[in-house]
Amino acid sequence: MTSFPYITLLTVLPVAGALVLLALGERNKNRVRWSALAFSFAALVLTLFLWFHFDSASGALQFQELHPWIPALGVDYRVAIDGLGLLMLLLTSIVVPIAICASWHIEERVPLYFSLVLLLQACLYGTFTVLNFFHWFIFWELSLIPAFFLIRLWGGPRRASASTQFLVYTMVGSIAMLLAFLALFLATKKFDLIDLAAMAQSGQLMPAVVAKLAWHRFTPQHLALLLFAGAFLGFAVKVPLFPFHTWLPSAYSEAPSGATVLLTGAMSKMGLYAFLRILLPIFGAQMQLVLTPLLWLAVATVVLSAYTALAQKDLKRIFAYSSINHLGYCLLAIFAVVKFTGADAALTAEKYAAMNGVLLQMFNHTLTAATLFWFVALLEKRSGGLRGLDDFGGLRKVAPVFTGLMGIALFSTLGLPGLNGFIGEFLIFKGMFSLTTWAASLSVLGLLATTIFILGILQRVFSGPLNPRWSAMPDLTAGERLALAPAIGLMFVLGLYPQLILGVVDSTVIQMVQHLQF
Repeated sequence: MTSFPYITLLTVLPVAGALVLLALGERNKNRVRWSALAFSFAALVLTLFLWFHFDSASGALQFQELHPWIPALGVDYRVAIDGLGLLMLLLTSIVVPIAICASWHIEERVPLYFSLVLLLQACLYGTFTVLNFFHWFIFWELSLIPAFFLIRLWGGPRRASASTQFLVYTMVGSIAMLLAFLALFLATKKFDLIDLAAMAQSGQLMPAVVAKLAWHRFTPQHLALLLFAGAFLGFAVKVPLFPFHTWLPSAYSEAPSGATVLLTGAMSKMGLYAFLRILLPIFGAQMQLVLTPLLWLAVATVVLSAYTALAQKDLKRIFAYSSINHLGYCLLAIFAVVKFTGADAALTAEKYAAMNGVLLQMFNHTLTAATLFWFVALLEKRSGGLRGLDDFGGLRKVAPVFTGLMGIALFSTLGLPGLNGFIGEFLIFKGMFSLTTWAASLSVLGLLATTIFILGILQRVFSGPLNPRWSAMPDLTAGERLALAPAIGLMFVLGLYPQLILGVVDSTVIQMVQHLQF
């Protein structure tokens, strides 16, 4: 237990900021923007405080707060973080200032827009720290509200259908997940995620479910798989996993660029976090039973999304499919880690490598994808809203700094050694080739497609003869360069010294993998 409620303070801080922004009103839009940025930086400072005071040698939960809330329902106010939770807090604290900077040009309903951004930040903090399902589900669902309105009110011409599709898909998944956990509660009278995981690992959870909820048409194994399917659907839609991904391209392309930064940088990680925090510990045995279909779905997510990106002409849709592709690698590694390997120490070490790769890739994808969508926002600002591959050409001649910095982000997405995107993918493939060679081999096709469309962007947007229409396009201003510098610099730092992240999460990874030794 901690004597000071740091995590509660971190969660409440953006809510307070949202209220302040609404109170400021439309009188001074610049004051609203700077205030939103100030609150986001305050949250980043508090997150860094937690980072530097976190005991990385321990895989235990830290900064824990535990208070009775609704005893009759087994609901406690329980928040804490381990290496995984701390990493999620940091990536959220980094991506929100990027989203605010990418939204600086917003002119309509400015206080409401930035208040919704801060409210979404609070929901993300809650999702990544709460350890009781009842409380966790509240934050999971509340996050949909600001995301929906950010798309619906400030999005592109097809924002109505995109926001509706986003809400319907995620709500259907959430309902299935809620039904699964209500079944677990009826059998165990527990909502605590740590307690449920402990029961699953000791072999007590599913017998308790069968004893309470057995139905003559379902065998115990079928009942367990049914509950797993409900929880799985809720998380798979959020990542998203093929074939539950069709909401994402339209949502990303129609959302304002700042909201897209939040969707790809933080909200997609909610699904991966839930796989790691909830699905693996509680339903690991069921995942093992359907491992081959799960691996095929992950391979399809990696390969099909990469080749679909090749057919796109809109930069935001290209990066949307690229996001699905990169998160597919994380899902592949998560599923591969479930494979039964007995007491083979060598394969256990490969599981450690793959899982470290997942956590590093989650952070690196957040940084790189958020920066790329920020560049798209800057390009739209200069071109009057255009963002098609065929709308430009030769921009390196008039905007060399813009070209160079965006090129760094593109090569990071490609996984160029020396940049942050390389190490995470390397660790994932290192582990996967030993654990599931066929899935790793097929997924290499996704790397090939990624190389083609990234080089295509560099060639068609920045190289070749200059389109006369853009002969007067301005390069990045000093302020824009200064704002982008930390993100670009962090790509190099993590590419050369990934231990900055791995050193913090390694103990958590070891504990997670050890709990999966069936």
